[in-house]
Amino acid sequence: MREVFRNELDDLATQLVGMSAKVLDAIRLANQSLHSNDLELAEQVIEADSVIDNMQFTLDQQAAEMLALQAPVAADLRAVIGSLRMSASLERMGDLARHIAQQVRIRYPESAIPEVFASTFARMGESGEKIAEATQSLLSNPGLADVPTINAIDEELDELHLSVFGKLGEAPAGSLAPRHIADVTLLSRYYERFGDHAVSVSQKVEYLLTGNWEPYLSKK
Repeated sequence: MREVFRNELDDLATQLVGMSAKVLDAIRLANQSLHSNDLELAEQVIEADSVIDNMQFTLDQQAAEMLALQAPVAADLRAVIGSLRMSASLERMGDLARHIAQQVRIRYPESAIPEVFASTFARMGESGEKIAEATQSLLSNPGLADVPTINAIDEELDELHLSVFGKLGEAPAGSLAPRHIADVTLLSRYYERFGDHAVSVSQKVEYLLTGNWEPYLSKK
């Protein structure tokens, strides 16, 4: 019975890695669609989000059955509950990539990014991909090596998020249409929250490995 339970825990870990791979694909394609104003790529991201949603549903259902039938305790209980929490964060990261793609679709054939913000969002896109890559690496090879990387990239995203508001404040009156202001505000928030959820995943892994817990202060 114990061996069966361990196999089920390993399967949860494998599913989390699979979700993180799909999230990485989603943010890469969302970035490409945003910066090239490619509607076809945006539609791919939007449609593919249901795959991540279904993966979360499958994982959560399996985890719930394990809790009900196996009644795990101590470290095993933390592992199952941690998997549930991490799947929720990964699913949300997929949603945020979809939101970026939806913004492309809303503004098409115009670009959702005014030229003055192009370099800022190019950097945000790069940081988004890097933090998704680090998250996948963390889940594929559980350990603490990727945790500082994830935290550092999240700080980069936070700084870029703040810089967007700085540029908005410095823009000459009338140089940006209301839709431009709305677009960059939303897109910046999506990237910033993408990083927050990656940090949340890393904290769950760190807790499972060390037992140390420092609650992430969500910036909602």
